[in-house]
Amino acid sequence: MSAPTHAKPAKAVNDREATAERLLRSSVDKSYDPSIDIDWDAPLVEGKYGMVPERCSLYGTDLWENLTEEQRVTLTIHEFCSVARIGLWFEMILMQMLLRYAYDRDPRRAHIQYALVEIADECRHSMMFAKATERYGVPDYAPKRLVHEAGRYFKAVGTGPAMFAGTLFVEEILDQLQREGMRDERVQPLSRMVNKIHVTEEARHVRYAREELQRIMPKTSAAQKAFANYQTARIASIVVNNLIHPEVYRSVGIDPKVGAKAARNNPHHQEMKRWSARKLVPFLREQKIMGGPTDVIWRRAHLI
Repeated sequence: MSAPTHAKPAKAVNDREATAERLLRSSVDKSYDPSIDIDWDAPLVEGKYGMVPERCSLYGTDLWENLTEEQRVTLTIHEFCSVARIGLWFEMILMQMLLRYAYDRDPRRAHIQYALVEIADECRHSMMFAKATERYGVPDYAPKRLVHEAGRYFKAVGTGPAMFAGTLFVEEILDQLQREGMRDERVQPLSRMVNKIHVTEEARHVRYAREELQRIMPKTSAAQKAFANYQTARIASIVVNNLIHPEVYRSVGIDPKVGAKAARNNPHHQEMKRWSARKLVPFLREQKIMGGPTDVIWRRAHLI
């Protein structure tokens, strides 16, 4: 008779309070105040890009090849600010969801105290993104009205798995772009410092959200999982499709509709989206928050 087979044990999740205590200590040891830690009056460095040029939405297209070096620099600055603006938009959504999460729970617990610390971090990050856009002197690339209203809906209904999975997605794609940008000396010192601050502090937020998602998914009903699966796919699609506002192309004399179409059909830009999500997708599949019919949404957004 063959030996019985045993299912592979699930990876253990750290104790919620122990993780929160460590994150609280780390927040004390390594946090920034952008008002102080960034020299907002420092002159911009001539010829430096706003972001890694290879991550520009038009990189590899004929439109990019026809731009002067000065125009390429200008476009990357505008695209950096567009990405920062969608990040700011989502962080304001996240702060409201975290407040609702903490509102119903015991504030004596380290787990909830860290949620409040994260809200404070996100508030500073939102201000930092706003000031960076102001310093670069670009327009406010606010999300379109439909996206803005979709955010209003998500912040009202996004709870449990969808809240943490959606947060992980947005933070992960920003993290990938910013880790690369903060190390590239071709990039403006202002962008690099903004990237460094965000990457450092978001690492704690990502750990908090990952572990919490791992804790709550086994307790989630099939109906709740299906709803969270759909919500996560939709927020991922909306965010990645709105990272670059069409109006950024006007800064270099390209019609916004022409630029947006070129970016949408640019294989290099499509691959960048998959690259930015490559570390998160396996985790979301493992947690059953991704997969099945909603893969169509992820695929259309060029995230898988």
